[in-house]
Order: sequence, then structure tokens, then C-alpha cells
Amino acid sequence: GRGEWRGGSVMEAAAKAGFVLSNLAEVVERVLAFLPTKALLRAACVCRLWRECARRILRARQRVAWVSALEPGPAESHALVRALARELEKVHVLPQTVLYIADAETFSGHEECHEQKKARKRNSKETAIALEKLLPKRCHVLGLVTPGIVVTPMGSSSNQPQEIEEGEAGFALLFPKIDGVKIHTFHFSKDSKHRIFDESKFAEAGLKNNPDLRVVLLFGYNSWKSGATRFLHQIVNPLNEKSIILAGGQVESFTSLTSENSNAQPGDACGVVGLAFSGPQIQSATVLLDQDVADERTAEAAMQRLKAANIPEHNTIGFMFACVGRGYRHYKTKRNMEADAFRKFFPNVPLFGFFGHGEIGCDRIVTGNFVLRECNDIKDDLLHGYTTVMTLIHLGSTK
Repeated sequence: GRGEWRGGSVMEAAAKAGFVLSNLAEVVERVLAFLPTKALLRAACVCRLWRECARRILRARQRVAWVSALEPGPAESHALVRALARELEKVHVLPQTVLYIADAETFSGHEECHEQKKARKRNSKETAIALEKLLPKRCHVLGLVTPGIVVTPMGSSSNQPQEIEEGEAGFALLFPKIDGVKIHTFHFSKDSKHRIFDESKFAEAGLKNNPDLRVVLLFGYNSWKSGATRFLHQIVNPLNEKSIILAGGQVESFTSLTSENSNAQPGDACGVVGLAFSGPQIQSATVLLDQDVADERTAEAAMQRLKAANIPEHNTIGFMFACVGRGYRHYKTKRNMEADAFRKFFPNVPLFGFFGHGEIGCDRIVTGNFVLRECNDIKDDLLHGYTTVMTLIHLGSTK
């Protein structure tokens, strides 16, 4: 009778477990909380209780996640496409807004094809579509390609950020829905018919009459076109207020902007795309490393200014927008100088960004009313060359 008895107790235990998993929300929630988002969404289809538990878990996951691609791979797909396909299975957030940046050269497939190999050339539109397909349908995606990449490897926000000036690399920043924070994508392109920029477009993009606007990341494309600089000034100048941080740079091109119907830019246009961060809990600071910053001591002095803003490190992201003329050539063969200086002062803040064709920014801090230096003076131009802009964005204190 021993075997029967043992079998019976197993059945009873299973029945009890079944009862618990279909009736006790707090137990279900603890179990489901271990699941990454994709598995959690599948579990949510089981029954109403599981669906409600999954919803609560997802709502509580408000930390920014990211996927890094640092290893070049086979020619047919970009490293970032493969990294995203692999890592999205493990991610614990549901992305609502995604900013991805990849290196222009291999993203668009200008890599040398050896005659005998005849590798099929990549096309940037195909790569962009492959990336967008991996992300949730309703998520807003802004994708940029730039000459070089600054990226923190996955796994921990204290990993050493890397400046990758040549070769295949990229990252995708995944922003979930965060209580008290709104992130908008926007796009303004220069219209040959109108000489003057229509400012009503600012209000539509949440860049005007928005008392909660704290940070605007701006990226100009096709900046070599005639009128591009003037157009950029028309966008930057009205935003140049004390209470807003502006930072960014000139990119090679933008490849994704899924919130609008303009997936591809018109070949002859120039314009500006970006992300606007609104919310009273956001704190931010930015510093400009100009041409005189050319060694470890002066780079660290700039980071010291950024540190003086007292921005909390928890739930904060760093951005670095540097000129292609900086990096190891500027620092006389010492590589990773600025990212290393950043890591020294901000040991737990992941750093992302690029090497581009011009920088947007200045020294400014927004935490309550403390302003390090105001840039709303006419003389204080926000557009630079041969500089690096370092920016911190704190998204509030999460649980």
C-alpha cells in the first residue's frame, strides 16, 4: 500500500499547488515576478488572475534596460539585430520608447567586399526594419547611425563604458512606461517652400507650453546641406531656456522613427529628430568639454563639474556626444579617455552615445532651481565642433 499512498500524496500536493496557483494572487505574483517580459506576457494568457498579476508586475518594472552589441558578426546581419533578437527574451521591461544607435559603416554595409567572397551588401532600410520587427508593435522607436559608438556592455550599470571609434557596434536603450515621466519622439525636417520654421509644430511635439519639459536630446541629420545650420538654430534657439537641458549632435542619418509615418527621410532634406523627456521628478545636468580639454586632468575636471550637480546616481543614464575629431587622436593615442573619466566619477551610471559631426550643448544643471551656468545668452552658442557633451538624466527614484 506504500506506493499507492505515495502516489496519492503527490496527487494531493499537485491539487493543492493547482489551487494555490489559480487562487492566491500574492503567491502567483511572486512566482511570475521571476519571468522576463516575453515569458510573462505568455503566462498572462493562462487565466484572468495570472493576467492581472502579470499587469501589476509589468507596471512595477520601471528601470531602463539596454542591449549592447560590441562583437562584429557574420556579414548578413548587423551585430545589434542579433543581440536584440537574443536578449529581448531575457529583458525584464516592456519597452515603450526605444533609442537605438549603430555605427554607420557596417549598419549600411559599406564594408569592403573581397571579390572572391562577394558578401551581399547590407542596406540600412532592411537592417532598420529587422530591428523594428523585434520590438513591440506599439513601441516608439528612434534609430540613428553615427560614425562611432559609446556603449556600456550589458549586465551591470557599473560595467566600463567603451568608446568604439571604428568597427561594428551599437546599442538599444529600452525605456518602459515610467510613472511621472513622459518621453516623446519628434521630427522636424526642412521644407524647401517655407523659409521660416512653423513654431506651432513645437507645441504638437510637446516642446512648447509644457512646464514639465526637462530634457531634449536633439540629433541633426544631413547637416552638410545648405541651410541645415540655420534650420538647426531655428529649432534650438526657442528651446534655449534655463529650465531645459539640451544635448545631442549631428548624426550620419536617422534610420527609424516609427511614431510617425515617415520611416525614411527624404534624401535631399535635412532636419532634426529627437527625444523629449518631461516630468517634474526628472533631474539633469550637462557639461561641455571644449577643445582645451586634451588630457586626463582637464577631462576629469569637467567630470568634477558634472558631479557638482549632485544628481542621484540611481536610475540615471549618462550620454556622451563627441566629435569624430576627438577620441584617441585628440588625446594623443590614449583610448577611452573620456569614458574612463566619466566612470571614475559616476561608478554606477551606464554611459551611451556616439562620435558624430558636431555637438549640441553647454554647461547647465536642472535640479530644482540650481543652474550651474545659463546658456540663454545670445553669445552662448549651443552648436559646437571638436567638443564633447556629457549629460546625465535622472528619471526619478524607483522602488
